[in-house]
Amino acid sequence: MGANEVKKKLQDEITLLEYELRNELPREILKARLHGDLSENAEYHAAKDRQGFVNARLNQLKHRLAEMSMVDFTKIPHGKVGLGSTIVVLDTKKEEEITYFLVTTEEADAPNGKISTSSPIGRALLGKEVGDAVRVQLPGGFKELEILKLTTIHEAAD
Repeated sequence: MGANEVKKKLQDEITLLEYELRNELPREILKARLHGDLSENAEYHAAKDRQGFVNARLNQLKHRLAEMSMVDFTKIPHGKVGLGSTIVVLDTKKEEEITYFLVTTEEADAPNGKISTSSPIGRALLGKEVGDAVRVQLPGGFKELEILKLTTIHEAAD
C-alpha cells in the first residue's frame, strides 16, 4: 500500500465518520431524548459517548492525513533504511533470517512483517545500511539484528 492508498483509506474513514456525526448520531440523540428522562436513558448516553469517540477519532485521522501530506518522498534516503524499505535481517541470537517491511502506522501488521517506522524495531533500523547491526530493547528482552539485504522505496519503484 503506497502513500496515496493510505491517504485514500484515511479520507474514506473521515468521510464515513463525518456522515455518522452529522446525520446518524443527531437522529439517535433526538430519538433517545423523546424517551424522556435522560439521566437513566441508556440509548442517549450511548449515542453521546459514540459522538465523543467519533469526534476524537476524526481529529486523530485529520491530523494523520495532514502529516501524511507533508511526507517528502524525495527526502527518503537511497541505500539506507527508510519508509517503504524491505529489510532482511539476521536475528543473531536465534540464527534466523526475518524480513521486515517498513510502513506507516496505519499499514502496520506485525504478524505479517509489516512494522511501523515508529515501532522499536522500525526506529532502530531507520537510517541503517547493509552490514549494520542493531540492538533493540523489546518487552521480552533484547533483539540483536544484522542487516543482510535492503531494498529501499526508490529501488522498489524502479
